[in-house]
This record gives sequence, C-alpha cells and structure tokens, in this order.
Amino acid sequence: MSTTTIDSHTQAAADEMTVGHFLSTYVFSKDHKVIGIQFLFSTLIWFVVGGMLALGIRWQLAWPWSDMPIIGGMLFPEQGGQIAPEFYTVLVTMHATVMIFLVIIPILAGAFGNFLIPLMIGADDMAFPTLNMLSYWFMWPAFFFFGGAFFCDGHGAAAGWTSYPPLSDMTTSAPSSGAAQTLWLLGVTTVGVSSMLGSVNYMTTIIQMRAPGMTMFRLPLTIWAMFITALLQAFALPVLTAAGFMMLADRLIGTGFFLPEGLVVNNSPMAAGGGQPLLWQHLFWFYSHPAVYIMILPAMGMVSDILACFSRKPIFGYKPMVYSICGIAGLGFIVWGHHMFVSGMNPGLGMTFMVATMMIALPSAVKTFNWLGTVYGGKVQFTTPMLFALSFVSMFVIGGLSGIFMAATPVDIVIHDTYFIVAHFHYVLFAGTAMAVFGSIYFWFPKMFGRMMNETAGKIHFALTFIFLNGTFFTMHILGVGGFPRRLADPYHYPTFSHLLTMNQFMTVCAICMVAVQIIFAVNFFYSLFWGPKAGRNPWRANGLEWQAPSPPGHGNFDFQPIVYRGPYEYGSPETEEDFYPQTMPPKQDRDNLA
Repeated sequence: MSTTTIDSHTQAAADEMTVGHFLSTYVFSKDHKVIGIQFLFSTLIWFVVGGMLALGIRWQLAWPWSDMPIIGGMLFPEQGGQIAPEFYTVLVTMHATVMIFLVIIPILAGAFGNFLIPLMIGADDMAFPTLNMLSYWFMWPAFFFFGGAFFCDGHGAAAGWTSYPPLSDMTTSAPSSGAAQTLWLLGVTTVGVSSMLGSVNYMTTIIQMRAPGMTMFRLPLTIWAMFITALLQAFALPVLTAAGFMMLADRLIGTGFFLPEGLVVNNSPMAAGGGQPLLWQHLFWFYSHPAVYIMILPAMGMVSDILACFSRKPIFGYKPMVYSICGIAGLGFIVWGHHMFVSGMNPGLGMTFMVATMMIALPSAVKTFNWLGTVYGGKVQFTTPMLFALSFVSMFVIGGLSGIFMAATPVDIVIHDTYFIVAHFHYVLFAGTAMAVFGSIYFWFPKMFGRMMNETAGKIHFALTFIFLNGTFFTMHILGVGGFPRRLADPYHYPTFSHLLTMNQFMTVCAICMVAVQIIFAVNFFYSLFWGPKAGRNPWRANGLEWQAPSPPGHGNFDFQPIVYRGPYEYGSPETEEDFYPQTMPPKQDRDNLA
C-alpha cells in the first residue's frame, strides 16, 4: 500500500472523527448546558415569528382591510395585499400557539431549566443525559408541524389556541380545518412529549443529585420553581395528550368523543355523534391552567434570585416563598373551571371555582410582598437584570389585579369575550414573563458564554421596551371596559365601537415600536457573544453554586467538588469584605478547624 493511500485513509478517519465530534458535542449533545443553549436560540427565533404574527393582528385592528405590509402581497395577491377575513383567526390562533408552546414554556423550563438546574444544585449533569437530549429534539417535530400548518389550505390553524370543538373537530368546518388543524394537534402533542421528558429529568436530578450539604431548604428559589413546574407538567400533560389523541381520532378515523348528536356542517350530517364538546374544554383547561403557572413559576424563581443579588439582602421570607410556590401549584389544579364560566355550568360549581380562584391570589400576594420586603432597605444596584426584575414585579401586580375581576363569575360573564381578558393575559405572560426572561438572559449570559452584555444598551432596551409595552397592553383594559370584542377582524361594523379605532391605532404604533426595540437586544446579544468583555467566575458577586464554576463551565461543570454549608441568599453580612457568603464557604469555626 502506498504512502499516499495511507495518508488518505488517515485523513478520512480524522475527518469522520471531526464530524462525529461536532455532531455529538454541538448538535446531538447530552451536555445540559448545550441543550439549554439550543432551547434558548430556538425559542428566540420563534419569538420573532410570534412577534410578527402579533403585528399582523394589530395592523388589521388599526387599519382594517388595508394592504398588509410584506405578507399581504405574498399571501393574498388576488386581493391586492388585503388579508382574507378568515386569515385573521389564523393570525390570532398561530400567534398564541407560537408564543405559548414554542416560546414561553420551552424558554423557561427548557432553556433556563436545563442550563441552571445542575449548576445550581452542584451536579455535573442531568440524571438522564440521553433523555435530556431527546427532550430538545422532540421539539423539532413540533417546529415542523406548526411551521407546516402555514403552508396548508388557509395558511394555518384557525380554531383558536384553545381549539374548541366542534369547529376544531370537523375537517370541513372552515378553510383552515383540514391539514392545518391536524398538524396543530400533532404539534401540541409533540411539545407535550418534550415537556414530559424534561419534567421526569428535572425531578430526578433535583431529588437525587444535589451536592453534599445541599438540603431542600438550601435550594435557590429558581430550583424550587423548576421542581414544582416539573411536577405540574408530570401530572397535567397526560390529560392534554389524551385529549389530543381523542380529537385526532375524531378527525381521522371518525370517532365521536367531542361531536354532539345530530351535528350538521356545511349541510352535511356527520356520521358520528353522541360526544360532548364541553369535554374538550375540561380536559384542555385541566392542563392549560396549570400551564399558566408553568409559564410563570420559573420566572418568579429567577426574579427572586436577581432581586436578592442586586438588593444585597437575603430573600425576605424564604420558607414562605417556597410554601407559596407549592400553594400556587396545588390550587392551580382546582381552578380550571374559571375559564368556562360562560359555558353554562352549574352555579354551585361556578361558585366553587370562583372561591378557589380568589384563594390563589393569596400565595401570589405572599410572593409580591416578600419581593418588596427583599428590596426595601437594601443597597439596590440598578443593573439591567435588576431593572427587568423590578419591572416583572410591577407588571405581575397589574396582571394579577385585573385577574381578580375575572375570578368573579358575574363579572367574567360580562367581560369574558372582551379585550379586558387579552390585557390580563398579556400582562401576566408577556409583560411579566418576558421581562423576567430578558432579565435572566442579561443575568446569566456571563455564565452561559463567558462574556458580559453591554449595560448601557441593556438599559436603553429596558426603558424603551417598558414604555412601549405599557402603551400597547395597558390600553387594552380601556378597550375591554368599553366592551371591545376579541377575535373579530373588524369590530367597527358595530357603531358602538367605531370611536375606539384611534385607540387601536395608538396601540399598534406602540406595538411596532416595541418589536423594533428588540433589535437593540439582538445586536447587544450577538455582539457580546463574540466581543463582549470577558467575565470572571462571579461578575455579579452572587452566592449561588453556579457562580463558583468557571465561566462558561466546562464538561462536568465544576473544577472542584462543591460542598454546601449555607443557604442561597446570605448577602449583606458585615463580617466579610465581599458582603456575601458563597454557599461553599464553611462557617467560621469550621474554617478555623481546617486551618
């Protein structure tokens, strides 16, 4: 054999090893940090998609039946760029679907849950690394299913993100009721599988793999929130998955789980019947109300860590905060019926759901007052993460107070189909959760990538986002009080709503500006990724275990065996120059003995 042949074989083997190493390290990685970053980038891409769909909704409400920029001419050339009336319900459905199932849930539980849990409990990785890898790659079928729905008849599912039957159950009920709706159901199911794989991993890791000395009541509130979120997913997801398969069976093989007797669609009687459309609502909301807390509890935990760090104070009422997280989760399973007050339920049952819903405000109030108690009297440092965390608290209070109105059955019946509901939902899950996500990205960016984001750009991003966000969503309360209906493409056909057109135009301008401001964040993110100042292990002088690891952490996370001696929020001590004690620092008498 010639030397040339040997060299070629050697080079081929080296190339194969290089490709294999790349795939196993960066694509099909089992490292929790890489998986968390994969979730982060994927969800940020879908965040852009969801934002564009939101602008489509706002455009139609501000300038109804005018030519829609960019997508109007592409999708509806025969109408001169003016959207079809039925496409408005596609925009509403797919905007909510993308933001909930492909952005908020996976960025909180998937991105931050994966990256932070092992680091914050002192573990070298997740309990089941292969399962962890699969939890990310099961999101890709969902990406294709939801994305593919845009290329089907009707350009997407249009039965609402709740997909109430019989509209969602019949393949002939609307232009988007065929393949697009089927793909929507498959997408929701695969997102559920991904979340279930993650929840099993999170619970096992937190229970079994904590560092020596890391008792449950030494866990940061971020980890408590992730743990309770995993429990919610484990108990609630099977119900939604079963409901999804039942609806797919109705659509594909002619069963009648959700189809009533004698249903006629487009002058054609349906073969199957005898089902209950309301059954879907019960099954859907039994998952989807706990899902509201899946979308907010991790944000609450991360905000707690940020507030304590930049107030330089221990978290106020650590154990009540833990118990309030548990209380929110427990009550979250018995309040799903408040979404169904207008469905004609028994008044006695409605009263039960109403009281339980009002009670869930109590643990939420505990958290709010404890956050204020944490900040009060502290040496507050107004960094970019702190500004976003404080904004989360204020936005959550506004969203929570508007929710009290909806908890009362008589009031909800009046406002249920108005923009007051839209305002509440967006204050909790966008003005709240999104601000927490931005703050968490700025806070943990140095640990993820080993570099600092630009503080000045971050504060400009915060200020403009805060202004335009409130300009967009606070005004929705006023629309709702005026009875402005949601889900209608052109409510101005009714003379009683014609005077609200100017207000909708103001909201749309604010929404466009809010989306444009995110360019500042994107430039800051990607510039800092490559050229930001290098960060040390602990640039924020925080005391959590993750800040004892290198930035970014290598394989195995820690270059020493962490042993925990302290709680997660020992700030403000006069006995140390650094004004905080890392969780790994032994008490003074133990240090003296070691010396």
